[in-house]
Amino acid sequence: MSTDPELELAAALTHSPGNIVISNAQGIIIKASASNAAIYGVNHENFVGASLYDLEKQGILSPSVSLEVLRTGKEAQVMQITHHGRIMMTEGYPVFDDNNKLYRVISFATDLTEIRQLKKEYEWLQSQFMQQPTGQSPVQNIQLELPSKSQVIGKIHQLLQRVSSSDASILFLGESGVGKTAFSKLVHNLSNRSDGPFIEVNCSTIPESLFESEMFGYSGGAFTGASKQGKIGLIEQAQDGTLFLDEIGELPLAMQAKLLKVLQDGKVCRIGSTTSKQINFRLITATNQELNKRVDNGEFRLDLYYRINVIPVAIPPLRDRIEDIPVLLDYILNKLNQRYGEDKVISSRLRRHFFSHDWPGNVRELENAMERSYLASAGKMIQPFDDFSGAEAELDLTTERAVENSQINPVIPGQRSLTQAMDEVEKQLLQNALEHCKGSYELARYLDISQPTASRKLKKHGLN
Repeated sequence: MSTDPELELAAALTHSPGNIVISNAQGIIIKASASNAAIYGVNHENFVGASLYDLEKQGILSPSVSLEVLRTGKEAQVMQITHHGRIMMTEGYPVFDDNNKLYRVISFATDLTEIRQLKKEYEWLQSQFMQQPTGQSPVQNIQLELPSKSQVIGKIHQLLQRVSSSDASILFLGESGVGKTAFSKLVHNLSNRSDGPFIEVNCSTIPESLFESEMFGYSGGAFTGASKQGKIGLIEQAQDGTLFLDEIGELPLAMQAKLLKVLQDGKVCRIGSTTSKQINFRLITATNQELNKRVDNGEFRLDLYYRINVIPVAIPPLRDRIEDIPVLLDYILNKLNQRYGEDKVISSRLRRHFFSHDWPGNVRELENAMERSYLASAGKMIQPFDDFSGAEAELDLTTERAVENSQINPVIPGQRSLTQAMDEVEKQLLQNALEHCKGSYELARYLDISQPTASRKLKKHGLN
């Protein structure tokens, strides 16, 4: 039986631990090993098919050893420094066709940064045998914001520094866990309101029946069960500071109209009161939804959308800025060492392990995975805790068990509908998942749904 050499080559490039790039005589990358994405900070799909000339001009291949081979027609060796500080030793080799014309260039890159990391690990292990531990290293100051090497995040920082002194409304867009709350706090700390309060409200976690009293407050005795002293609302608590409304897309329509009136009039009126109070705050909102589509569907007010969307800021997911993973790991490690009073170090195996993951939960998932590995690792060298596929496999098993063990009554016309039967299955799956999860955020990651959806379904079925 014959095999296709292309299949073998594709498999070799996919599983090779080395960094291999194959380009044609026109300087276009036609094949590359998957590991190049982690090294150069470019997605594999965008790397293959890209021009070496463009990548060198952008500083991604700085310089390109393959272009040196194309210029000279000879073997070449070049030292590179990547965007996020990795030191690469690259070697390029020409491939000629039957007519002795340059046909392909194959280049290999060795990550000297990883070699240095392995050397540090070796020296650390040696020191453990040569001497007794001398105590913990000095605790470093925790950074006020998430560190980044990404050019996109750098541009976002520059934008926020320019607009922080104004009172313009900012709308942060991005997937759950990308750091929208951290950026909102950064804007507050950079603004003239930094001495005032920062009030954070997650619109998806407050029941609709309590939303108005929580947001606007109430006067004493305004309704049955109300405190005699009354209660100050969250909007009023943001006086002279910043009000951050996370998951603004989950705001009920009735509350959208009331919030819009507050923004227009600059006044807030407590429930049961006949007088309004002048209020002065800066509004920042965030969502992981496409608000323009919710506007089209009649689920979000167009006038409120214009009010909050003065300065939209889209934060890319972690998988699109993998150059941030090394600095985030060091930042998280520093926090964990301070929290637990340890002096642990990250193994090179763990770093490779983290680079190979897609991080659908973004920075929040990275923090959780890092802490999980941190706590599970014996000694001071942090090793991978799992292979990141356990959750999906466990979810599949949970689903199978739920189907096998479920005793669902049949659909009977006039007595039981398909919707009722499906609700019963959904509730049972949620109950099974809750045995492995704490809180709606963990449940959302476990079931691969959004956190607002998880909260809504728990509320729908009366589950805690």
